[in-house]
Amino acid sequence: MPELPEVEALRDFLTDHLVGHEMARVLPVAVSVLKTYDPPVSALQGRPVTAVGRYGKFLAVATEGGPHLVTHLARAGWLQWKDPLPQAPPRPGKGPLALRVALETGAGFDLTEAGTQKRLAVYVVGDPWDVPGVARLGPDPLADDFDEARLAGLLAGERRQIKGALRDQSLIAGVGNAYSDEILHAARMSPFKLAASLTPEETARLHAALRTTLTEAVERSRGIAAGRLKAEKKSGLRVHGRTGEHCPVCGDTIREVSFSDSSLQYCPTCQTGGKPLADRRLSRLLK
Repeated sequence: MPELPEVEALRDFLTDHLVGHEMARVLPVAVSVLKTYDPPVSALQGRPVTAVGRYGKFLAVATEGGPHLVTHLARAGWLQWKDPLPQAPPRPGKGPLALRVALETGAGFDLTEAGTQKRLAVYVVGDPWDVPGVARLGPDPLADDFDEARLAGLLAGERRQIKGALRDQSLIAGVGNAYSDEILHAARMSPFKLAASLTPEETARLHAALRTTLTEAVERSRGIAAGRLKAEKKSGLRVHGRTGEHCPVCGDTIREVSFSDSSLQYCPTCQTGGKPLADRRLSRLLK
């Protein structure tokens, strides 16, 4: 799933490639992709793009005097830039193509989604905050005012594990499964530690890890073409998706806890005092 750093890189990429150009055609291909009907998709056509914004994991393309095209790529969605786009119009079907945006230059992009669970979403709205998912977002962790006190206030009273708190978009916007693993590894913190139990020192450590991990990931992704961002994300991860490999910090073996639809990875030496965490499906979680 694209998370804050990749979506920020896509925002930069689209700013360079879209702003000042006219949306000649916006063509929904998958029946499930378009979540709004008023204003219609046709309201975007013929309008120059004025800006591209990021709201958590949402991308918003603004047009001159018209609506915004907002998308959430979900777990298996992606943006593919093509210069030029194919001449033939896209055909609805069972393929990955969900929506195509063509510019007056002949270039443009496709939104695609792999797999059978179609969750990629596109909205045509007067304001990005009209999208329910955007309206529910918590603060951006890279915002200038996101300091230790802000994080402490968000976590106070959170009687759930810190891994789940970091992934809650209504609490903190933009962090998903992969970067929550990376942040907790950098903070030397168990993913099962209760969020409300953090000491001031632990909160400071988590805040530093959160900001540093995301900032470094954004910098690694900056300037990389959209098609190479997935590979760049994977190459920069230290624990997520690396079960069985050696921790780059201490050399211990990276372990995994599996859930029904996801998994987490962690280093026992760095994060849990050397103790393996129990699988949630089999026994109580260790704190």
